[in-house]
Amino acid sequence: MLVGNVPATAAATVTSTIPAGPSPRDVAFTPDGSKAYVTNWESNTVSVIDVASGTVTSAIPVEASPLDVAVAPDGSRAYVTSGDSVEVSVIDVATGAVSSTIAIGAAPMAVAFAPDGVTAYVTSGGSGSGTVSVIEVASGMVASTIPVGPLPNAVAFSPDGSTAYVTNGQDSDMVTVIDVAAGAMTSTIPVGSSPTDVAFTPDGSKAYTTNNEGDSVSVIDVASGAVTSTIPVGHAPDGVAVAPGGSAAYVTNSGAGTVSVIDVASSAVTSTVTAGSHPTGIAAAPDGSSVYVVNTLSNSVSVISLGAPLAFTAATPPTKANMRAVYNYRFAATGSPAPTFHVSSGTLPAGLRLDAATGVLSGTPSKAGKFTFKVAASNGVSPDAVTDRITVTVTKAKIR
Repeated sequence: MLVGNVPATAAATVTSTIPAGPSPRDVAFTPDGSKAYVTNWESNTVSVIDVASGTVTSAIPVEASPLDVAVAPDGSRAYVTSGDSVEVSVIDVATGAVSSTIAIGAAPMAVAFAPDGVTAYVTSGGSGSGTVSVIEVASGMVASTIPVGPLPNAVAFSPDGSTAYVTNGQDSDMVTVIDVAAGAMTSTIPVGSSPTDVAFTPDGSKAYTTNNEGDSVSVIDVASGAVTSTIPVGHAPDGVAVAPGGSAAYVTNSGAGTVSVIDVASSAVTSTVTAGSHPTGIAAAPDGSSVYVVNTLSNSVSVISLGAPLAFTAATPPTKANMRAVYNYRFAATGSPAPTFHVSSGTLPAGLRLDAATGVLSGTPSKAGKFTFKVAASNGVSPDAVTDRITVTVTKAKIR
């Protein structure tokens, strides 16, 4: 049985708003999706959101003016950069407290963990120069520093961990490409005006940068290292997140109070969702069910629901039937909204009918033979969930 990923055509809507601390800037989920961390610039705290209940359960004091946050792939710790500090705060996820700090240097901005969790990159900028500090996660020490372009804003690793992209503003309007194994910058990619954030698709084939002063998103073909298209979005785009399934990218438009939904396949904006005031940071839940948007001037987090992906829970009807004998089986699938059912390929046995609303396959077979078909469930939110190939063999009724 196949379960589809949530597409860009999903009916994305804000279903709830969670109060955060004053002037929130960024958000990150734990790998299991149970918690989300929000940095609060003015209160020097990180709000911990319990995702199941949609409430803030605690506020963790961190270094002054927290900006960015990232959670380690194993879920054990979170790193928080602070704009008015030279250190990164290390949060122990289990205890919900800062366990240590790591000295970085002037103006640490963005942070990202490598996919293997062995290292983390932190961007720093000052006096027109820019660097990336490479932290050994096990020791909590800075192992090396990589020069990059000026005013490095965001950093992201490719899914295979071989490459890291860093956005560079201050009129440089480019992305710095780092070879992770070599620990060095290898090239730069020109993008739009004032790039702020960057995110890779799960397959590593594309990367998206938000161009804050260009009101656009640049789509980078990772293999060639070139921009293949530029997508107009809302005013002053800030953050970008790609859905776990890779079908859609979500962009916060800080000057418009909206989120643009981009279909990855077509590189087109398919919808625009109204968020709070000045949305900046954004993150997609690991299960693809929602997107969290940080509203800096509303002191809140908008929860954009993408609907529940469809999955069959009953899809193994009897494979044998008899003419003149009643056949009855009910297909069932989870999903929100509730799905309807239809035959997606093949042919039902003559005399049988599939009820679209209930998923009940019933009737009295009227013709002997083998009939092969597939059944799909759809709800307009997720791609159809489709059964494996089903074969029902109908035999003639014995005449006594």
